[in-house]
Amino acid sequence: MTIAKTANSLIPHPNRRALLKVAGLAAIAALSACGTVSVPTGEGAGVSSSATATLSGLRASAGLGPLTPDAQLEQAALQQAGYMASRERMSHTTGWGKDFASRMKDNGVRGAAAENIAEGRFDQQKLFDIWMHSQGHRRNILDRDFSRFGLAYVRDGRDPNLRYWSLVLGR
Repeated sequence: MTIAKTANSLIPHPNRRALLKVAGLAAIAALSACGTVSVPTGEGAGVSSSATATLSGLRASAGLGPLTPDAQLEQAALQQAGYMASRERMSHTTGWGKDFASRMKDNGVRGAAAENIAEGRFDQQKLFDIWMHSQGHRRNILDRDFSRFGLAYVRDGRDPNLRYWSLVLGR
């Protein structure tokens, strides 16, 4: 029995400060673990250059000139696609209280602009097929006032086949 007491006495009794410190570290670890539970957004890309031929063909069939890829518009599109993927929903506004017009201004886009958005498990060709069969999206793509565009997508964090798309058109 004496040996047991001696063995127990070798284990230091933690004081209150040490216990609070351990509890605080445990709470921080728990909170950081909660942060990892949220679904991370997948990869994203500006893909304007790969859409140039498709958009040129669609516009040429309507007797219109081609659209030129634009880095500023692509950045605005990537920002919106990323926002939608992070919230797992389509929207032209953001949780930061920014509507389309304020996002364009913040990205240095001046003049007339429009935005098409989509969510789905489809490739770029199917995306344009869907948009061309929607009156409002088609009207944006075939608008004579637009000469530039930016196209981007961001994949969903849980389903790599699900993409959030944004096309921003401007003068």
